[in-house]
Amino acid sequence: MSEKSPSASGSLHRSAHNTSGSEADVLSQGSDISDRRVRRREKNRVAAQRSRKKQTQKADKLHEEYETLEQENSSLKKEIGKLTDELKHLSQVLKDHEQICPFLHCTVNYVTVPRIADAVASCLPR
Repeated sequence: MSEKSPSASGSLHRSAHNTSGSEADVLSQGSDISDRRVRRREKNRVAAQRSRKKQTQKADKLHEEYETLEQENSSLKKEIGKLTDELKHLSQVLKDHEQICPFLHCTVNYVTVPRIADAVASCLPR
């Protein structure tokens, strides 16, 4: 019994005592395994490159979004500053106007006056 039957253990598994090409079968089997390893490594290498590229693109996109948001934030802060200055200015204008406004010093009760024009006329200096 120098050779196992192909149906019992597979066609590629032969005893080392076989004189009809067992060395070639073993070399062929080793070569097939080696080829599969090479293909698997290549496939894995390509997948890793693709993954790294995708990760880099995602990081680049996040960085661009960050830059855009920073610019928008800076612009909004400038607008807040301008609006704050405008509020201060208008508050001062109102305060200055309140000191000279004849309507604020008028003794006429506006609720009982039927027409605003009459109230304005009665409060204005003559």
